[in-house]
Amino acid sequence: MGKYEPVLLRSVGVADSRTLAVYQSRGGYAGARKALTQMSSEEVIEEVKRANLRGRGGAGFPAGVKWTFLPKDRTRTYLCVNGDESEPPTFSNRVLMEHDPHQLIEGVIIAGYATKAQVAYIYLRVEFHEQFHHMQTAVDEAYAAGILGKNIFGSGYDLDVYVHRGAGAYVCGEETGLIESLEGKRGWPRIKPPFPAIEGLFRKPTVVNNVETLCNLPHIIERGADWFLGVGPQGSSGPKLFCVSGPVKRPGCYESPMDITCEELIMSDKFGRGMTDGAKVKAVFPGGISMGVLSADELGMKMDFDDPRNFGLLGLGTAAAVVVNTDTDIREVLRNLARFYALESCGQCTQCRMGTSWMYRIAQRIALGAGRLEDLDLFEEVSGRMGMMPGLSICGLPDGATFPLRGLIQKFRGEFEEHIRNQAPGRADELLTVLN
Repeated sequence: MGKYEPVLLRSVGVADSRTLAVYQSRGGYAGARKALTQMSSEEVIEEVKRANLRGRGGAGFPAGVKWTFLPKDRTRTYLCVNGDESEPPTFSNRVLMEHDPHQLIEGVIIAGYATKAQVAYIYLRVEFHEQFHHMQTAVDEAYAAGILGKNIFGSGYDLDVYVHRGAGAYVCGEETGLIESLEGKRGWPRIKPPFPAIEGLFRKPTVVNNVETLCNLPHIIERGADWFLGVGPQGSSGPKLFCVSGPVKRPGCYESPMDITCEELIMSDKFGRGMTDGAKVKAVFPGGISMGVLSADELGMKMDFDDPRNFGLLGLGTAAAVVVNTDTDIREVLRNLARFYALESCGQCTQCRMGTSWMYRIAQRIALGAGRLEDLDLFEEVSGRMGMMPGLSICGLPDGATFPLRGLIQKFRGEFEEHIRNQAPGRADELLTVLN
């Protein structure tokens, strides 16, 4: 990868970067002003479609295409900004809101104008206390400067923006679960159809976009779709934020085109700078934990929207790489992940509620030294009967649960079998009685 100048993270480290004065002094709101005063809503949508801006929240669906699903005859439109960021261990949205909140507000204005939204809600994870105050301060500044509210930039476009804190549920990262939470109800995903574009917040047409996705909009409008298409590989163009955590020398959030490999993200001096204390990589969850796992010999995977599927992953996800070293017991990794999904299942779908619970019990049994070789087959069978992909659930949480868990069993089966064969005699029967 050649020299790359950060775009989304350009204000990180700049003094008072959160303030409106500094943001405007660095060219802020030029893209929004151009969109509202020189372009029609349809032209903005076409420019975003031409740029092929794919959603950065996990699914990678083209944002401009998503906007076109709104009914033509609608009279009320809502824009919901997904800042829930519940996927472990993803923190790119948090970094954007913490260091450059006006960049997000500018993206919200552009998306609101394009979709003809009258109201936008920025939905934050409840644990983001600091980020909430930064966002609210920035929104207040924008209102005071006439950048939000009535007749923005003299264009005749009105937009009200509210910052809302959710209750911290993983499932509220799913757009209909987020909408239910915004309405003051339990964050249970809705059955689709109808989709949010037709019947979303308060049963009105609604667009839900991720924080990082919207932060790309000011740069697309100001610099043009051709610039965006020139950054990174075809089909995965534009700036992208990557997180890396675990036993690496420099964990953090980094920006790059999507032309890097998972190994570069971990080992390159530009990013993770390699493993700590001379450790070696055993496994990596490259897209947050829910997309699946890579073994040490699969680190050549490209961190783009397409290559992860060639390695048995669900997708790129949030591009947050979790590194596991060779000193880590793979049984504990399985148990930790299974416990997370069992706790975070909303319980609405029987196969998810019961499936995640049973996978956790099996994983716990294996980790405690009471595993059976047939448990590995049972684990794969249970995980293969869950999720939206088999057509059995309302949302994708069970898909996100099964890909990493099944991947661990499949790619590290030899290690699991060795642990089970080396268990203390009699321990299995004793623990099985307790766990069952």
